[in-house]
Amino acid sequence: MRPARPRGAALDWREECVRSGGAVWTRRGEVFAVHASGNGPGVHGLWPQALALGYRVAIRPSSREPFTAHRLINALRDNGFRPEDVTYLPTDHDGADEVIRWADLAMVYGDQHLVDAYANDPTVFVNGPGRAKILITADQDWRDHLDTIVDSIAHLGGMACVNATAVLYEGDPAPLAQAIAERLSTIEPRPTEDERAILPTQSLDKAHQLANYLAAKSAGTTPLLGADRVVATLGDGCAALRPAVHVLAAPDVNKLNTELPFPCVWVSPWSRDDGTVPLRHSLVVTAITNDEALIDALLAEPTVANVYYGRHPTYYSAPEVPHDGFLADFLMRTKGFVRD
Repeated sequence: MRPARPRGAALDWREECVRSGGAVWTRRGEVFAVHASGNGPGVHGLWPQALALGYRVAIRPSSREPFTAHRLINALRDNGFRPEDVTYLPTDHDGADEVIRWADLAMVYGDQHLVDAYANDPTVFVNGPGRAKILITADQDWRDHLDTIVDSIAHLGGMACVNATAVLYEGDPAPLAQAIAERLSTIEPRPTEDERAILPTQSLDKAHQLANYLAAKSAGTTPLLGADRVVATLGDGCAALRPAVHVLAAPDVNKLNTELPFPCVWVSPWSRDDGTVPLRHSLVVTAITNDEALIDALLAEPTVANVYYGRHPTYYSAPEVPHDGFLADFLMRTKGFVRD
């Protein structure tokens, strides 16, 4: 929690540093609810911080992947936490809404529909689509960074909010897109129970729905790995989702911000005249460039949460690097304090 805490704030009013006046870092509530998604175990990496800050935590797990939360909560209880400290509450969406309503503060994960539902509720910290992007300027040879680009797209099966959804290049994007497609096309569809599996799986019906949605969204683009090959039937009513790569003639913001739960990337040209407009509304922008003024512009852009300067995958994380701000920014506040 040290990176998130304001340096001038004390954790306890008894500390000598605030005797003559200062700030005390305190909780904004007592109960913190989490509406988790099922796109990966990483969604359970943040909320334990709330326990460390003294909150009681109620977890509503995803019905698709309830196991990580269950294992983590059992591990916490085996190591001294009480049942009332952290609670496992599997329920449907109506039940989840009730859990969130009765908590002091809450964190939800989900799609744009869920983001819109809670957008105006100051007690809810919303984690929606990441729409992460990579920008490569003309002073860089994209071939030197192809591993970082492909890894950013396919890591974690392309399901996470930190996976790259778009790659923008200051130049002709076609050769870059072709190289990305060649790399991604080598990923073999495998059943979920196969330890070598990388690509996510869905029911066959859901997989076809996603492919049809992609086909509609990709109209007017050049498909290198198109919607017609996304569904890889595995049997037993299941399918793996193969990667998709489409080339844009211009940076169409609507397409660049279309995020799907598998390795799906839009490759687009970019020019200085475009500026930061095509890069807006991104959880992460990895900027592979020597242009420090561009980094200044990205850091100044309010809708870009994180800026990674150089050869860093969009999924990079570290305790000192906030995800979408520090969770403690939401859970805590500073109070002025002075005593005799």
